[in-house]
Amino acid sequence: MGEWCKWQESIRPKMDETIGAVIVSPQVITTVVRQVAEATQGVARLSASLSGRMGRVLYGSRSASGVAVQVEDGAVTIDVYVVAMPSTPLLALGQILQHEIHRAIADVVGMPLRAVNIHFTDVQDPLEHSAQ
Repeated sequence: MGEWCKWQESIRPKMDETIGAVIVSPQVITTVVRQVAEATQGVARLSASLSGRMGRVLYGSRSASGVAVQVEDGAVTIDVYVVAMPSTPLLALGQILQHEIHRAIADVVGMPLRAVNIHFTDVQDPLEHSAQ
């Protein structure tokens, strides 16, 4: 097993060598963020954007997925639009989402984060929740 480790070390590129580019699509980041947010207790769902021109005017590049990703100078800014479950403490939920999304992007994607912004767009109607 020692020989294997030595061989592996010998083929690993040194930090100052350039061997090409690794490109992560914003869609990959969006998928990771959606998975984390939807698995977080207290999140009813992610908010779909307003359609067409009004959505662009009010929310800029906000996507229909409830997640907007902007990559600038290799760092990521993420905006997440959340509908919370009734009786959920929003500040605590927002902080949990920020922490979990930050951890997931760092672990899975490996890109530096500039910001994770959580926008609560609504709280799910308790009657709507009980009917489901």
